[in-house]
Amino acid sequence: MDYTAASDKISAAAKTARRFSTEGINHTSAAVDAAAPLCAPFAARWDAEDDRRRQLRTQENLKALLKAQKEHNSARVQASSARSQRALARRNEKNPLSAARRSAKRADKAASKHARQAKQGLSAARKNYPATLTSVATKVHAAHASAAGLSSYVLSTEQDWTIWPASVSAVLIAANIGGLLLGRRKVTAPITEDVSAEERQLMERLGPSYWVEHADARGLAGTVTTPPAITSAGIECEIRLDGQWTVKKLRVAADSVRALLGARTGLPMLVASASRGGWAVLRLRTRSAAPDGAIPFKPGDALAVDMVNGTEVDVPLGLRMLIAGMSGSGKSTASRPLLHKASEGPENVLVIIDLKKVEGRLWDHRARVAHDPASVVGLVDELVEELDERLDVLPKGQATLVPTAQRPRITLVVDEGAEVMSSCTTVETTVGYTDKGKAITEKRDALEGLDSIARMGRAACIDLWWMTQSPTYGDGVPRQIAKQLGTRLGLAVESPSEARVVFGESAQDKGWKADELPMPGVAMLRDGQRTPDPLKVRYMTDDEVVNLPATTIWHRNNTGPQESVPAPETETARPALRLVKNEKPAAASPVQAEPVSNRNRVLSAVVEGARTGRDITDRTGLNKGTVSREVKALISTGALVKCEDGMLTTGEVAA
Repeated sequence: MDYTAASDKISAAAKTARRFSTEGINHTSAAVDAAAPLCAPFAARWDAEDDRRRQLRTQENLKALLKAQKEHNSARVQASSARSQRALARRNEKNPLSAARRSAKRADKAASKHARQAKQGLSAARKNYPATLTSVATKVHAAHASAAGLSSYVLSTEQDWTIWPASVSAVLIAANIGGLLLGRRKVTAPITEDVSAEERQLMERLGPSYWVEHADARGLAGTVTTPPAITSAGIECEIRLDGQWTVKKLRVAADSVRALLGARTGLPMLVASASRGGWAVLRLRTRSAAPDGAIPFKPGDALAVDMVNGTEVDVPLGLRMLIAGMSGSGKSTASRPLLHKASEGPENVLVIIDLKKVEGRLWDHRARVAHDPASVVGLVDELVEELDERLDVLPKGQATLVPTAQRPRITLVVDEGAEVMSSCTTVETTVGYTDKGKAITEKRDALEGLDSIARMGRAACIDLWWMTQSPTYGDGVPRQIAKQLGTRLGLAVESPSEARVVFGESAQDKGWKADELPMPGVAMLRDGQRTPDPLKVRYMTDDEVVNLPATTIWHRNNTGPQESVPAPETETARPALRLVKNEKPAAASPVQAEPVSNRNRVLSAVVEGARTGRDITDRTGLNKGTVSREVKALISTGALVKCEDGMLTTGEVAA
């Protein structure tokens, strides 16, 4: 029994020793692998130089060297003999102009010149047939070790030995040998079985040994990679930048990197700054952390899923936003989760400008929709009046209005900005009627009101979302409005110039390349916090939008929430003009006793129940400027009073 127990203890001790030994070997191997990329450039330069020397050591160059050595030796002998003859002539002849001395001088100069030419020929022959790099290093180290040993002997005494010169030489020899061994070490990243053939090839070529060996041919000399790793988004590795290399310069050389790796053209590749100076991070997005295929949207879901880390990404209400993407990129379906949120709840209402008459019709049971230029101008006028009124009643010291059921948050969505810019700048609009019933028209520009909403709407809880297929200044995005759209959601666009408009002039250098996004349903969101990681956006079908429950439809004269009853398109387009036209015959009736002044008409409208400038305009048919002027005059006389909520009432009622 004692023998068995002792045997078990010995076996356990042996297993522990083997485990510690294995762990030690693993740690040592990991440390050596980490140091290998640092020595790889030195080993690569050594091997390149050694290979160059070996290629020059041919039989032809050897014969040329031997011939050059023979000629050089012969020239040296001739030069020495000529110098001796010249010296002898000087001793024998005292006259410097004698023929013997002149002849000896010419012979000496010719022999010296021939010796110099032979020496130059020998130097060239030696370059063409150089010594091996190993022999050169051996000679240099031997010379250094001899001098160091002699120095140690001279500086030493019988009591104390000075060994540092010799030790320095030994350290240099060891560093040379160790650097070569480490640099030539084949470091390969562990490749698991679940990697694809494409990922396996890319990881092999990202290995430090392969990279350093082929980097010079691609113009990437001075860079070296670390062993790559597989992440949830694909392949990632760090690149050390030597010499004049910077992260920006490496981004410019992205095509050379792609060629070195043999990566396909459509593979997303990002070069970014690493966590330390002098290093860059290369990310190849061969995988996606988002679910495969399209992701359906359900109420309560976030907008998208991050394709790099798999996290949910959402856009809160209250932001001014640009949504851009070319036809087929999924812009409309990608925006539907946002439109659902903007129209959900009693404190949120949705307003859509859609001149293409496609997307807006799906939402007309949950949103106020304008389909033609005239209705767009009327809608923008209502929103500007609402904006002014909300800013007037904004409490002192409060930066933004708090949404309520009476004053909900209004999200204004311009579904196609290019159409609005081309069709709504010179709209012939009836603004009222004269006392004789003649229509008063003027050309209106809806962009002026949209500009005001973009600049000042945030404080009044009126947010502008500008959507376009042509994200270029002067084509699909007005420059003044674009400055106010701080949040940018970009799907695939056609060109780098459009990507720069969406995300900023310098954004492409940092990886915001919307022109390289796949289609459809993949986007980038720039909100000041996110990095340029792609998102897979959730989608809603047409039927899902149509089957959503109806919500409040916003109108300027609404006094509060009301049941949603989709109005006919003609009423949505021109609600005010129809009411005025119905009153026009009465205004022009010949049996009317006498013309009523504009001021009395305004006062009568308030008495009959009108509470805002828009209501008065609808009831009287006067233009907006006339109504504003007469209201101010009546307020100054006390006939009208403007309440705290911006509503108008007569002075008697207020008292």
